[in-house]
Amino acid sequence: MSALDLFEEHRPTLFGIAYRMLGSAADAEDIVQDAWLKWSTVDVDAIAQPRAYLCRIVTNLSINRSRSAAVRRESYVGPWLPEPLVTSPDATGGIEQAEAISLAMLVVLETLSPMERAVFLLKEVFGFGYPEIAGMLERSEASVRQVGSRARRHVQARRPRYDAPAEVRRKVTEEFMAACLGGDLNRMMDLLAPDVTAWTDGGGKIRAALRPLHGADKVARWLLGVLSSNPHLASGVHEVLVNGRPGLLFAPGARPDSVACLEIAEDGTVSALRLVRNPDKLAHVRVPGPPDRGTGPTPSDT
Repeated sequence: MSALDLFEEHRPTLFGIAYRMLGSAADAEDIVQDAWLKWSTVDVDAIAQPRAYLCRIVTNLSINRSRSAAVRRESYVGPWLPEPLVTSPDATGGIEQAEAISLAMLVVLETLSPMERAVFLLKEVFGFGYPEIAGMLERSEASVRQVGSRARRHVQARRPRYDAPAEVRRKVTEEFMAACLGGDLNRMMDLLAPDVTAWTDGGGKIRAALRPLHGADKVARWLLGVLSSNPHLASGVHEVLVNGRPGLLFAPGARPDSVACLEIAEDGTVSALRLVRNPDKLAHVRVPGPPDRGTGPTPSDT
């Protein structure tokens, strides 16, 4: 198999590692491209385990990139959210399993150090053993085991405790957005958990709350304020998958305006809402064809 064929075979995994490490599709693509430049210079016939070799390249490139990204985020305006991966519900290609990770989980991973994140992902997501990971990161196996154990405890303590089925997510998302677009404050309050939190990422470039919003009343009124001041948003609401989960894309024209994803509690209420509005983070999002109706998301059988 040629160097290019081997690389393309493992590209989804390489993108999956870089995206989970960095929370940025654009940065992940850059990392994969840099990995190809390195890979194209080696004698692939001498590489016994191409997948491990390529993952090593991408992991170390991602660790270096994540350190500089952390410095940039110190001056970020408002809450930082990952770049969403958006696909249509019936997309045949869709998001590769390695890339299908919720925004909520990406935020949890962001609280780990770059080394912790790398060890956790390689072990828990991509199935490498500690001896392999130690070789990739040029650390002792004992050290890597310690880092992995610490990262796993950290993630388990912070990850969402309930993962609603896709149909429940879709139903609640549709009902909530219908209430928002209809200006139905009472219905919005019914659907929001009393302790709901909303994060809105505008990056200082578009209207967004500069701090997380807590409580059903505050979240509902803020959303209604955004929609009332931007009535054109209601003309282009698309039901999409956001990182493999039901979500919404607001695109009243040819360019995306916002991407929303809800977390659902066991009682069926919205426990968290993440709204990405920073145009830089939506540059890679493709707007699907016109929605079937302009007053709310389109139901899907998938």
